[in-house]
This record gives sequence, structure tokens and C-alpha cells, in this order.
Amino acid sequence: MTTTATLLHKSAELRARPRAGQRVVVMTMGALHEGHAALIRAARERAGADGEVVVTVFVNPLQFGAGEDLDRYPRTLDADVELAAAAGADTVFAPSADEVYPGGQPQVRITAGPMGERLEGASRPGHFDGMLTVVAKLLHLTRADVALYGQKDAQQLALIRRMVRDLNFDVEIVAVPTVREADGLALSSRNRYLSPDERAAALALSRALFAGRDRHAAGEAPRQVLSGARALEPVTDRYVYVSTV
Repeated sequence: MTTTATLLHKSAELRARPRAGQRVVVMTMGALHEGHAALIRAARERAGADGEVVVTVFVNPLQFGAGEDLDRYPRTLDADVELAAAAGADTVFAPSADEVYPGGQPQVRITAGPMGERLEGASRPGHFDGMLTVVAKLLHLTRADVALYGQKDAQQLALIRRMVRDLNFDVEIVAVPTVREADGLALSSRNRYLSPDERAAALALSRALFAGRDRHAAGEAPRQVLSGARALEPVTDRYVYVSTV
């Protein structure tokens, strides 16, 4: 297993690296944790001995709205390189904003369309446009053969898959299961923001989802149907009604 990873900041440096097998990419905004490590390990398994695992670290300004945490989002590049290497990465690509967006913020961007206006997108207008724009840019800059994304961000994953399909990207998108903490909370770089009370409240969502899953598996009808559940239809081919009580 890789014990060191090469840190690169320029896409030209990445292009110059010799390639044999597949280049498998894991995109992150840094502040890596065990959830990212699981993605990197899955990427290493997919790439095999001859392939290359590239982890991108870039805090994308386009996907942060007014009043969000762009300035205080945790930046821990040295620790990120160590974790990525320990999990099996060959390369960490950490470009500057000027490298990703030469000349400033782009005038031409990817638009998420109706799928990006629902659910999380309803309260974060423009977020998914910014996310898809940087994903498209990083797919081009890394020249990925395969890209792995966590199922934790289900709407993001669905939108990336749709973009790749609609715009004919020559890349395979692979989903990796969500990694959770012992109490069931999905691992996230932003969990450090939560107070004890907020963390306890955050667990309500995963508990409701697991309860709905268990009732569905047992063949029981849900007690309460989420209002607006049909809004999920354009995001995925299947949806499950979840009891919230």
C-alpha cells in the first residue's frame, strides 16, 4: 500500500505523470476523515496495482452561498496528504482557485436544472450549479477514467451521474456507501461545528431513515408519508416513504 503521496498544485504536473492503468479520482474539499479514507481505499481497490489514485483537495467558492462557511471551512492540507497516503492514494492534487478558475469566476457554468432546485437545492439556490461546475472542471483537469463519490450526498451523486450522462463525459461514476460514526451520524467535515444538542438533533434523520428501512423490509405500511415525496422522482428512479414518528 502507498505510504507517501505526491502533492501537486498544477494540472500540468498531473498531466505529465506517466499513466499505465486507470486513473481513479476521489474529489474532496479537504478536512479528510474516515469517510474520505473509505472512498480512497475503494479507489485503490478499483485502480489496482497498475492504476493511479488521485485525491483532489479544493474548497470550491462557487458552491457556497452568502453567509455560508467558505472563509471558516477547515483547511488541513498537511494532515489530508497523510491520511490520503495512508488510505492508498498516489497523488493529492490541491490546485489554487486561480488554477481551477483562471481569470476569476467563470462566466460559463453548468446548470443543474430542475433536479438542482429541489430538496437541498431549494434552500441553497445555486449550490448545485457551483458543485457541478467544479466537478466538470476537475474531471477535465484530472482526466479521470473513474470517479468515486459517497452516497451520503445523494442529491449530489444523482446530479453528477445525470451531468455525465447528459453531457457525454467519458468517465465512470462509482458510488460508495456512507460511513457513519458509532451513534449513526454520517461522517462529515462539518460535524465539528455541531454543539452537543445539535449533534443529538442531527441523529433524528438517520434514525428516521433506518426506521423507515426496517418497516419497509418488514412489509409494514409507513405511519406518515413525507409531504412532497414525489419531488424525489426526478432525482432517482426509486424512493422510499419514510416514517418520521
